[in-house]
Amino acid sequence: MPEHRPVLLREVIEALRPGEGGVFVDCTFGRGGHAGALLERVGPGGRVIGLDRDPEAVAAALRWAETDPRLIVCAAPFSAISREAAALGVSGKVDGVLFDLGVSSPQLDAPERGFSFLRDGPLDMRMDPGAGPSAAQWLDTADEAEIVRVLRSYGEEPQARRIAAAIVRARPIATTRGLAEVIERAVPRRARDHHPATLTFQAIRIFLNRELEELDNALPQCLDVLRPGGRLAVISFHSLEDRRVKRFIRDEARGDPYPRDLPVAASALHPRLHPVGRAIRATEDEVRENPRARSAVLRVAEKL
Repeated sequence: MPEHRPVLLREVIEALRPGEGGVFVDCTFGRGGHAGALLERVGPGGRVIGLDRDPEAVAAALRWAETDPRLIVCAAPFSAISREAAALGVSGKVDGVLFDLGVSSPQLDAPERGFSFLRDGPLDMRMDPGAGPSAAQWLDTADEAEIVRVLRSYGEEPQARRIAAAIVRARPIATTRGLAEVIERAVPRRARDHHPATLTFQAIRIFLNRELEELDNALPQCLDVLRPGGRLAVISFHSLEDRRVKRFIRDEARGDPYPRDLPVAASALHPRLHPVGRAIRATEDEVRENPRARSAVLRVAEKL
């Protein structure tokens, strides 16, 4: 059973419209909160395909699949959605694709994963702990200019230069608490509801896990995976993700690029997506019950 409260669950289900016999892909399985709600609605003939690159999430999904064969588990990043759909014979037949981007609650709550500065643990931050360098290893070898670039590009951190210089002076830094303290000393003043380490932790995590590159690679693949009339639903938690999703839907709704002053019928542009409604945010009630939902933005589009 799911171990955490999924964000925007009611809104996701309304957007994807799961029904008897439906086939859905949950590209960010986590602990299966959204996938479980989909399984409840697709009936005995439906399927939910869960992708995740976190070994702990995959292990939880496999345990679930032992008792529910309608759940198909793929140990893969969501940039592999086309490959996994083809291997399962569902390319062009999927009724809905869901992304719940960013770090999951179980990852944040596990100190040994090193995602949160609120819990002291090894400075890791890898969604797949067996892939690539940890945050501590990268910070120990990156030059100051590279750290500045990452903090600015992936965290939009206005104090990137000051924080990077402090990190270089303090390294090696082995723990989440150690990094947070370095940042607090470098930039002690910040809005009350915004810890000074927030943007730095976000930036390093996104960079190490190539999260934006994964998203850019995965979104176009959804057009090949979805059936006509199938829907794409993406939950973002910060502007870097949401801007990409918004731009992708906008561009695919416009269709082929033509000069704006050239008179071309809309049908000749071959648009492939239709936006469904406006961006959706969590209600005040949900935010009170689940603070993680505060920054969540859901965008939905339908394949033409």
